Amino acid sequence: MILEKTGLCSQITFGRYVRQGRRLRVDPKLFIQDLQFNKVPVRVYQPKAISHGQRRAIIFFHGGGWVFGSLDTYEKVCRYISRESGSVVVSVQYRLAPEHKYPAAYEDCLNATIHFMRNTEHYGVDPARISVCGDSAGGNLAAAVSQTLAGRSDLPKLRAQILIYPGLQALDFNLPSYQQNRGVPLLFRERAAFFALQYLNGDASHMQEVLEGSHIPPDMRMKYRKWVSPDNIPEKFKARGVKPLRPTDFVAEVYETVKRFCEPNLCPLLAEDAIVHQLPESFILTCEYDVLRDDGLLYKKRLEDNGVRVTWYHLEDGFHGIISLYDYGGFSFPSGKRGLDSVVNFLKGL
Repeated sequence: MILEKTGLCSQITFGRYVRQGRRLRVDPKLFIQDLQFNKVPVRVYQPKAISHGQRRAIIFFHGGGWVFGSLDTYEKVCRYISRESGSVVVSVQYRLAPEHKYPAAYEDCLNATIHFMRNTEHYGVDPARISVCGDSAGGNLAAAVSQTLAGRSDLPKLRAQILIYPGLQALDFNLPSYQQNRGVPLLFRERAAFFALQYLNGDASHMQEVLEGSHIPPDMRMKYRKWVSPDNIPEKFKARGVKPLRPTDFVAEVYETVKRFCEPNLCPLLAEDAIVHQLPESFILTCEYDVLRDDGLLYKKRLEDNGVRVTWYHLEDGFHGIISLYDYGGFSFPSGKRGLDSVVNFLKGL
């Protein structure tokens, strides 16, 4: 923010610079190639070990608030998943905001997924064992793609969706986890709203109103309260630092600029039950010290209420972004490795 105020570069440009990964040395256990699926850049990881049948596949959407992240940023994570689970991994480089606003990222992820589903024979993949996976904003995209494909009869059904501390709604930035973890790295409460607005329309000028809740009409807030409410959060998660908050007065002008927040392709937690009950088996990872914890908990409840099988893994000592720090020098944490291994173990059971 200091660099932006001095005119040297924008905070997003600086963020991309410090987050950029680097190409690693050749992995002796993987065949890795950069391709394009329906004009979307992807990186495909294929185990070199002999397989006695068709492999499972994971289509991976990286995190980074829809504004950061690249194929290189998540190279170590994707290599690990592919090696340890014996799966083909397709990492998708979707277009980033604010240069490319919603629904660009969602459309890229959907188009790349459909392309792969229609060409599985080129990668030795069982079309009945394809899953989508993503962390943070990537978890949002995985959930949106999964919902879109749920009713498609012309494509194979997804085997599973794997959502790693996903961001799934932008109606309420005062849920218990937002109050408790508002200043906990790597994702502050204000940053969560900032990223959502950058993805929506590239304009964060109404961030304060969104944080206060004045961007949603009272009738719409009541409509979605059955899905987005502290009442649906287990009591044990409300023990530290939570107080009831009332939204400030509704501001119609702000709503007009952000009303697409109510679209399920942007906020999957708001999808109707008719869609949710068609979703595939799901894995949700949440972290205790994460503003997005409750998004995951609320979606877990919605899925279970609609008869969808859910495997839930909660990192009691985890924080947002911990998986992306896997094997990241001195910034790698044992709980992040545990979380990543929980994903691998889930995949092995599919």
